Amino acid sequence: MDTQISFAVGGDHAGFDYKDQLIDYLKSLNIKVQDFGTYSADSVDYPDFAHPVAESVEKGEHDFGLLLCGSANGVAITANKHQGIRAGLAWNSEVAQLIRLHNDANILCLPVRFISLEESKKCLKTFIDTSFEGGRHQNRVDKIICC
Repeated sequence: MDTQISFAVGGDHAGFDYKDQLIDYLKSLNIKVQDFGTYSADSVDYPDFAHPVAESVEKGEHDFGLLLCGSANGVAITANKHQGIRAGLAWNSEVAQLIRLHNDANILCLPVRFISLEESKKCLKTFIDTSFEGGRHQNRVDKIICC
C-alpha cells in the first residue's frame, strides 16, 4: 500500500518567491505535490489559488494543503470557508505544531512577508511530523463545522 502523503500548494504573488523552494523541499521529503499556482510574481487575487487548494483537500485528492501569501490571513480566511477545512496560520514551528496537535489543521498558511524561508521550512516539517492529539481536542474540532 502506498503511504506517501500528498500536498496541494498555492499562493498569491507575495508567496511566489517561496513556493517553488517549498515544493522542492516537500519533494525532498518524498511527498507528492500538486502546484495550483500562481506561476509568476505578477499581482493576482489570492482566492483564485486558495479555493482550488482547499477544494482539493476537501475532496480528499490531497492529504494536506500549503498556502502562501503576504500575511497568510487572506488565504486562511478563504480556505476556511470550505467545510472540512481547518486552515491554520503559523509564523513559527511552535504554532505549526499546535495547529496540528490541537486543531487537526489540514492546511498550513504561511505569512511569507513575516518569516524567513528557513522558518517556513521548519514550520512545514513540524506540520508534517505532528499528529492530531485527539482526546479533549476532538470534541472541539467536531464543533467547528457549521450546518
